[in-house]
Amino acid sequence: PAHDPAALPALLAPPPPEAQPPRPLAPSRPAEDEPPVFGPFDAGADRYRRGALIHRLLQYLPDLPEDRRERAAAQYLARPGHGLTEDEQREIAAEICAVLDLPEARPLFGSGSMAEAPVTGTVGGAVISGQIDRLAIGAQTVSVVDYKTNRPPPADAAATPPVYLRQMAAYRALLRRLYPARRVDCFLLWTAAPRLMALDDSLLDPYAPESG
Repeated sequence: PAHDPAALPALLAPPPPEAQPPRPLAPSRPAEDEPPVFGPFDAGADRYRRGALIHRLLQYLPDLPEDRRERAAAQYLARPGHGLTEDEQREIAAEICAVLDLPEARPLFGSGSMAEAPVTGTVGGAVISGQIDRLAIGAQTVSVVDYKTNRPPPADAAATPPVYLRQMAAYRALLRRLYPARRVDCFLLWTAAPRLMALDDSLLDPYAPESG
């Protein structure tokens, strides 16, 4: 059949530009270099393996009765596959037990809290997808905790590396969308100190995804 010549220019014209897909943002896997997990003179267990072991134990130990945690940590760390010396096993177990004994951290490990909580959403044109180390959802607040095994930790919150502030600001932005009626509180839990460090909004606001 004959084609309408008037329709040809529209067919030959370049297609309209497609909408840009949202930029992916994975706070659990920062694009920037993280500070060293150990100080430059630390030796012994591989720093990344050590950090992974601490994260794994902090995922499961809070669900156990307090009087069973130390023994469970010792048994897990003694597995030959971890390749730890006895001194390393004792040091890591003591670090984890000290974290769980922090009075200010106890509510974050209580009933209703979640370990390795996956979160996904879109904020400010960025797709945020990550895994929160500990998430505690209360009637009026949502608490976000990320574990850091760096040694030594910064002296105060103002000295927190920007890569961590950007990570926590992304979590805060997403959780504010998910829980608009609740306040979102962000914390870094420095395991070596041990210290629970609150990150004020004034620290996180410059790194919020919607501001970038």
